[in-house]
Parts: sequence; structure tokens; C-alpha cells
Amino acid sequence: MNTQVLLKERPVGSPTTDTWDITQSEIPKATDGTFVVKIEYVSLDPAMRGWISNAKSYLPPVAIGEVMRAGTIGKVIESKHDDYQVGDIVTGWMGVQQYAVSDGSNGAMKLDTFGLPLPKFLGVLGMPGLTAYFGLLEVGEPKEGETVVVSGAAGAVGMVVGQIAKLKGCRVVGIAGGEEKCNYCVNDLGFDACVDYKGGNLYKELKAACPKGIDVYFDNVGGEILDTALALLNFGGRIPICGAISQYNNRDNVQGPKNYLSLLVNRGRMQGFIVLDYAKKYRHAFQEMAGWMMEGKLKSREHIEEGIENFQDTLMRLFSGDKKGKLVLKVND
Repeated sequence: MNTQVLLKERPVGSPTTDTWDITQSEIPKATDGTFVVKIEYVSLDPAMRGWISNAKSYLPPVAIGEVMRAGTIGKVIESKHDDYQVGDIVTGWMGVQQYAVSDGSNGAMKLDTFGLPLPKFLGVLGMPGLTAYFGLLEVGEPKEGETVVVSGAAGAVGMVVGQIAKLKGCRVVGIAGGEEKCNYCVNDLGFDACVDYKGGNLYKELKAACPKGIDVYFDNVGGEILDTALALLNFGGRIPICGAISQYNNRDNVQGPKNYLSLLVNRGRMQGFIVLDYAKKYRHAFQEMAGWMMEGKLKSREHIEEGIENFQDTLMRLFSGDKKGKLVLKVND
């Protein structure tokens, strides 16, 4: 049987178990021009909260009764499609379920895994890694010697942003929650410093870590941390807006930037983006990052939970911070 997670109702605030229907159906069969994938891993990402809202966004909302949207990776087990063979490893937008049928139009892409573990293709070599790559290089435009600050620094996107910035010759400062995550950024990923936003006076500690101010602030969280970075922005500073996870479940009082006049005074730029904007450049970015990884210049960490029935509990780890690295759910052996 194929276990699937369907959207039952749109949540108000944080998703709950009432948000989902966990159902079972027959494993789909391939018809002419399609193939069946046994999904092994599902990616859990902060964007999921926006996808189940009916607010205007860059993608249509997941419909009530529809399989929850998610990036996936798995193996082809049946095929009647000329371009996909049994045994191929395929990534794509196949949703939170154990099996999916595809004609290749849902972002399906065959992978040469280079012998790397499959979860890495949902993280550093998947959507989060590509988000980091394009957000930093295309929007942030870092220059050698500049100071780059990234929030959510130990997360799936943040850890890649910081490492790419180091490869480009920048001073890199992370912002993360807790001593363990900060130590990981500095000791394992090679950041120059990392500030614990839970540790005390964020402004004072970030200023000390950035004695020459901030040239690029890559924002994953919004809220107070964005305001603090704005207060330290240099002339001509750039702020790629990737996400605002601190505000996603904030129903009544979304906190926008209070220090936005810093953009005027410093002739700064704050720009939103989504990774889909750069689809035509995916393969080049993927090849460059895979090369860095094979050379040992790009590291990653995955937090893997097991069992599709644990989707809700695992999803909430995104918002509590109770995870270490890229969050992935294993749904099949």
C-alpha cells in the first residue's frame, strides 16, 4: 500500500495533527509515458508553511485533499517512459507519500549520485543548496574581503551560504540558536564567528563579531534578527531575503523591519528571491557544488527522522529549532 499525507484543512497559526489526513491507497501503476518512483526520502522545508496557506504566493497553494507538496528522492521501480529506466535515482516534487507516478513534468530529474548518500540531494545538492548558491551569488553579490552574515546559519540553507562565502574570500559570521550550533558553524564549517541569538545582547555581540559592519546579510528568519542586521549595514549593503521563519506561524502581529531607513541612509538593497527564478542555471550550480563537495570544500549535515506517520512531529522541528542540519524524513526502506 501507498501511505500518503493529504492536506485536510488550512491551519490557523502552527499546523497540527488536524491539518493532515494520513491515508493509504494502492501503489500506482505505470501507464504509457509514465514511471513509478519508490520514494525513499522527503525534504522538509520552511516553505511548506506558506504552501498550505491560501495567501497569494509564488506557487499555487496545496489544495484541500491533495498530497502535501515536497521535494523527494527515490528509485524508479516500474517504467513505461523512454527516458527513465528501472533502477534510476530520481529527484522531484512528488509529495509526502511512499510511491508516486510521474510523466517527468513534476521537476523529475535523474541523478548520478557520485556514491553520495541520497539525503544530500535534498539538502546541500538540492533545493536548499541551490537557494543558498543563487541567493548569495546572484542577489548578495559578495566581494572578496567583505563581511557576510547569515541567519539560520546551522540550517540547510545557512550552512551552505556561509561556506560559499568563505570560498569567495569573505569574512563570514553566522547567527544560530545555541552554543552547539554556533560551535558547529565555526569548528566544522569554517565560519569566522557565530553569534548565539539566544545568548544575550544580540546587537552587542553581532557588532563585536562584525567590527567593519555588514556588507551582505542573508536573511532566513526575519523579525528582530533582521532589524539588528539592518542597524549594522554598511554603505551599499545587500540583503537577500530568503525567508522569515520567525514569522511564518505568527497569525496576528507579523513583525516587519523597523530599521528599514538604514537602507535609505546607506543606499542599501533588500531583495526577495526564490530558487525557481534560476531554474535555467540549476545544472551549472549543481555541478559546481558537487565539485566543491568532492574536493572536501563543501560540507553538510542531515537530520533524518523516520516514518511517514511522523510527518507532523518532524515538520514542527523546523519551527522549534530542534534539529541539526537539513531536515529529512525517511518514508521507505
